[in-house]
Amino acid sequence: MRKTVLVLAMVMAWIVAGALPAGAAPGDEPLWSGDYSLMRFAASKTGTSAAASQREPDFSNVYTFASDCTDGECVASVVAGPPPANESLQNRPIDYIWDGTSWVHTYDWVWDCFKGEGVPKDYNDARSVATYTPQPDGSLTGVWETTIYGGYCDGTVVMNVAAYPVPAIPVLPPMFGSS
Repeated sequence: MRKTVLVLAMVMAWIVAGALPAGAAPGDEPLWSGDYSLMRFAASKTGTSAAASQREPDFSNVYTFASDCTDGECVASVVAGPPPANESLQNRPIDYIWDGTSWVHTYDWVWDCFKGEGVPKDYNDARSVATYTPQPDGSLTGVWETTIYGGYCDGTVVMNVAAYPVPAIPVLPPMFGSS
């Protein structure tokens, strides 16, 4: 009976810890640490660019974040996860800055504009701002806004995003045997 109670207590503590938000309680430093599944809702994107109306599915990847707060600035860095598919984004740090309410990542890159099967892509400068706001359930929600400068895809693409904590699998003690 004691083992059962102990196991239940450990599981409940794990569940509660996993439900804590990735933001800041009053007086605390904000944290965005651990494994998160970042969901990009590409199927419902909007904007003025031709790319905004191109059909694509929603997609997600799991990334590991680590937060550090020094000298009044808090940064959540991606420390593990799949590399970006776009070559202009590879080998660059992915850092989100805490602005007091949200984690914000602003970056310049090269948009590879799809113009149809068999048609060479356009490559144009772009600037993206991804914003993730902590929610009470431990997830983060926000928007990824990109402005593409010139070419066939000139304009904006706006996509809703979310980040969901990926809970660690707890190591439970054996249920059988002697104590």
